[in-house]
Amino acid sequence: MKDLILKYKEVIMYLVFGVLTTVVNIVVYYVAADCLKINYLIANIAAWFLSVLFAYVTNRKYVFESKSDHILKEMISFFSARLATGALDMGFMYVTVNFQILPDFIAKIVANIFVIIANYVLSKLFIFKKDGE
Repeated sequence: MKDLILKYKEVIMYLVFGVLTTVVNIVVYYVAADCLKINYLIANIAAWFLSVLFAYVTNRKYVFESKSDHILKEMISFFSARLATGALDMGFMYVTVNFQILPDFIAKIVANIFVIIANYVLSKLFIFKKDGE
């Protein structure tokens, strides 16, 4: 069991922190949209921004254990990738909510599933790749 956990440590850690990032995203969205009655698109931007900050720190330190000396390049790449997936999130929210395809909270959860998968692929292949990969 220990060998299996060590073999898949990165994926397990990504899932753990991905869930926590999603929780940050959804809680911030809920508080802003439902409790503070902020427009759902503005609430979504706030949720995205705070969850990306949380994700960068946890992905760099705990998931991919980056030792890169090129922190600024890494950070710019991370935020750029998250901006792209944030646009995906925003577009999905806009279409599903404005055309009444899904309620906003359900749309937010579905969007996050797509965003988590895209973020892992981008992080693994382009942002936190180890030397020689």
